[in-house]
Amino acid sequence: MKAELQGIKAEAEDELRRIGSPDELETLRVKYLGRKGILSELLAKIPSLPAEQRPEMGRLLNELKKDITSRYEGAKTALLDMQRPKAVGPVQDVTLPGRRPPLGHKHPLIQTIEDIKDIFADMGFQVAFGPEVELEFYNFEALNIPLDHPSRDDFDTFYLKDDVLLRSQTSTVQIRIMEKQRPPIRIIAPGKVFRPDTVDATHSFMFHQIEGLMVEEGVTFGHLKGVLALFAQAYFGPDTRMRFRPSFFPFTEPSAEVEISCSLCKGKGCSTCGSGWMEILGAGMVDPNVFKAVGYDAEKYTGFAFGMGVERIAMLKYGIDDIRLFFENDMRFLSQF
Repeated sequence: MKAELQGIKAEAEDELRRIGSPDELETLRVKYLGRKGILSELLAKIPSLPAEQRPEMGRLLNELKKDITSRYEGAKTALLDMQRPKAVGPVQDVTLPGRRPPLGHKHPLIQTIEDIKDIFADMGFQVAFGPEVELEFYNFEALNIPLDHPSRDDFDTFYLKDDVLLRSQTSTVQIRIMEKQRPPIRIIAPGKVFRPDTVDATHSFMFHQIEGLMVEEGVTFGHLKGVLALFAQAYFGPDTRMRFRPSFFPFTEPSAEVEISCSLCKGKGCSTCGSGWMEILGAGMVDPNVFKAVGYDAEKYTGFAFGMGVERIAMLKYGIDDIRLFFENDMRFLSQF
C-alpha cells in the first residue's frame, strides 16, 4: 500500500502542475480530497488492515492529505493572482493637488528673429528664404565682391568644392529674389550663415543673420535711415537714439555702420559699450554693379540694403556677454527667456 500512496502523490503533483483554470482545480480537489475521493476511500480501508499496520498507514495517509492540500492551496493562490488586475505604477492619492508639467518656450534666437520679422512686417517687408549651400556667384560675384577680396579666401569661407560653398551671408537671398522679381521689392532674409571663425565669446562658426532689401524708384538714404530708426525704437525702446558712421561694403555705396545709444547706460558710457554707443548693423545704398548683375536699370531704380547679426541683437537686448551660451543647451540659461 505504501507504493500505492507514492504513486498517488506523484500523480497529484503532476496534475497540479498542469492546472490552468479554477474548474480544473476544483475537479482535482474533488478527485483527491472530496468526501468520495481517493484519500477518503483509502482511509476507509484502514480498519481492514492487520492491527500492526494500521498506525503506520494512518500516519502516511495524513501526511499525503496535508501535502496534497498544501499544493492545492498554492495552486489556488497562483490562479487568483493571475486573474487579479495588476496595478499600474504606485498607488496614487487622487486627493493631492495636481502637478503642472513644465512648459517649453521658444529659443531666444528664434524669438528674436520672430520679433524682428514682426517689426519689419508692419513696415511692409516680406520674408524670403534661400539655400544655405550656395554658388560663388550669389555669395560673391553678384554682390560686387572681387576675386582678390579677403572674404573669398579658403580661410574665410567654407568651400565644399570649386564654386560651391556654405553661404557666409544671407545677402545671397537678395540676389535670388531680384533675379526672379521686378521692383518694387521689400524683403528681409533671415537664416543661418557660416564662417570659419574661431569660437570665442563674440564669434561662432555658425550664426544667424537678417538681411533687408528695398528697391523701387526714388528710394533714398533718407528712407533707409527712417526704416532703421523705426526698427531700433520698436525693438530697443522709444528712447533709443541712432547714428551712422561712414564705412565700406562692396555691395553698397555709400555704406555705413549703424549704432544705437546703449540701452544699459542710456548713452552715458559704461563697461559694456565704452562710449555710450553700440554697433548693431551695417547698411547702405545698393551699388549699381549689383543691379547690373541682376539686370536692373540702375538709372531707373535705387534701393538700400542692411544686414544684422541676430545673436548680436539678442546680446545687446538682454545684456548677454557670451555668444556660446546660445548653443550650449544649458537650461539654466535658456529658461530665463
